[in-house]
Amino acid sequence: MATAKKAAAKKPAAKKAAPAKKAAPAKKVAAKKAPAAKKAPAKKVAAKKAAPAKKAAAKKAPAKKRTANAAFMKALTPSAALAAIVGASPLPRTEVVSKLWVYIKKNKLQDAVNKRMINADAKLKEIFGKMQVSMFEMAGLIGKHLK
Repeated sequence: MATAKKAAAKKPAAKKAAPAKKAAPAKKVAAKKAPAAKKAPAKKVAAKKAAPAKKAAAKKAPAKKRTANAAFMKALTPSAALAAIVGASPLPRTEVVSKLWVYIKKNKLQDAVNKRMINADAKLKEIFGKMQVSMFEMAGLIGKHLK
């Protein structure tokens, strides 16, 4: 008998909720249709204007080619201490950094635990001024030895 009361209690609640749900959306739909009809043409016109602008912008972007910064490509003469590692001939800053990395990896000067740190040997200590340098500091310290 207890289950019959629970079932009876659930059925009327379900029946009452269903008509309330049907009535509410009908009012909202009627309210939305009238203003939406006025706004719809304005949105379509705006969408048509925006679409060609995006296509034009997309076409312009690939046309611009990125040019190399002349300052990076300018050949600089290394100091005597730096010339011992990279050579005495004038090189761009990018090549100097590349040759330093070749030297560091060849002599296994990268710290085993923290790969971002470089342990200086006698030649690198002259350039860096300290025994251990972060790879991010390295480029700044090299700049002092290039003219």
